[in-house]
Order: sequence, then structure tokens, then C-alpha cells
Amino acid sequence: MNSISTIAPALAEGGLPVLPLGADKRPFGNCPACTDLACGGRPNMQTPGPCACPWPCHAWAAATTDPAVLTSPQWTAAWRRARAIGYHPGGASVTVVDLDNTDAVDWARATLPPTTTVTTTRGEHWIYSGTTRSVNGVRKDVDIKSTMSYARWLGPGTGTMAVLPEVVRELVVKTPSTVRPAPRALAVPAPAGGGQCRHRVPSYLERGITMAEQRITEATSAIHNTVYATFLAVLSAHGRCGCLTEAHMDRLFAAAQAKGESPRHCTAAWSNALAALGM
Repeated sequence: MNSISTIAPALAEGGLPVLPLGADKRPFGNCPACTDLACGGRPNMQTPGPCACPWPCHAWAAATTDPAVLTSPQWTAAWRRARAIGYHPGGASVTVVDLDNTDAVDWARATLPPTTTVTTTRGEHWIYSGTTRSVNGVRKDVDIKSTMSYARWLGPGTGTMAVLPEVVRELVVKTPSTVRPAPRALAVPAPAGGGQCRHRVPSYLERGITMAEQRITEATSAIHNTVYATFLAVLSAHGRCGCLTEAHMDRLFAAAQAKGESPRHCTAAWSNALAALGM
């Protein structure tokens, strides 16, 4: 076994939920059975219910501290292929301020309280105790990685970890998108459940839409596929309830267009997702 497969269990034993990363330093893609969340997803993903898939193929949601999982045949094979170790900051009750270059590091030194720092290939990770929402691009070359995200393990770092400061929490407060979806003929599915979410929990819909926006926003490749898969997941969970509104659709379209998708591609993805679900 390589050093990665030796270090990862030790980190997990210390309470850090870990997952293998590939040569591109990204989590492994879904296995065929889990493509487009056909499996139902893991907890806290876009669709409810646990996933019984033994492979580490659900990005941050696959991160674990369970030694039985980490040493299973599937994960052992994945560790052999891995080129880096990832971890779920939120699962370890920490937040990573990812500073991509020296300018961002200079900003942090002038703005943020000292804490544990880890040197990266381009800048630094500043790690704080406490969790918050993960958001990329909170300012130029600064990303916040905490819940529903992953970071690359680059060592324990130096310095004493401080409590997550309010200035970081303020950075992740979502500002209204400046992207405005173009006029379209498509609409949300006709109500089939009295306009009430079938899960009877109002926050479930809002959480699902927020997570869908984040999934699109955090995509760095295969944007078309990510947008379609996200639309499909949202419609699968809520399309037949009648609880989706035009405002929800606008939010998803705005997130997709902010990633470079054209209004035409958004409309096509939405239409195709409706067709795939027979709506």
C-alpha cells in the first residue's frame, strides 16, 4: 500500500472524515449505479435516503471515519488509485479559508485573526474551529470550505487554531445574483400535490434548492452534465409535489448561467429533465 492508504486511516482515527482524491485532486466520480444520483444519494445530498454503494463515489458526502469502510475492498482499491487525501471540513467541525495566491494571503493577514495555517501549492489554507456554509469566490481568490465541501489534506499546519470569526461568516452571506435568466416558455410542473411538499417539511425544499445552487456553483468541469443532473434531482424530489415555483426555477437558471450556461442550454436541460421523468 502507498503512504496515502496508511495516513488516511490515522487521520480518520483522529476524527477527520477522509476520502480519496484522484490524479486531478478531485473526488472520484460516481460509479455506474450512482450516476445522476440514481441510487438516491447519500444523506444531505440533493435527494433523501442513504446510499448502500460501497465505493467512495459521492464526493464530500462519502468522507468517513469508519474504519470498516476505509479498509473495505472497494476503498482499499480506491486508496491505491488515489494521489491525494481529501477531507470534509464540516464533518470535522472546522472551516477552511482557501487563499489561492499571495494577494489573498496578504488580505487574510490584514483582516483575519491568526489561526492554524497550511501551505498549499498556490497560497495557504487558514483553518478555524466551527462550521459555516461553503461558498467559492467570496472575494477574489478566496473560497470558504466547510459544510458540503471537501479540502485537500496537506499536513497539520502550524499555529493554534482559532474560533471561526464573524468576518468569515459574513463573507458567506449570499448576495443576490446579478444574473437574470432570459425569458422562457418553460414553467415548473403543474401542481400534483396541492402545492405542498410531499415531505411535509417546508425547510426541505429550501435546503434542496440551496444545495442544488451550490452543486452547480462548485462545479469546475462537465458543467452541462452537472446542470442537467442537478435539474433532474430537483425535479425528481419536488416536481410532482407542486411545491416548486418560478422563483425556484429562476434561482437554478441563474446559478447555471453564472457558470457560463446559455439560457438556451438551461431551457434544454430543464426540458430534458422533465421528459426523462415523464412530466
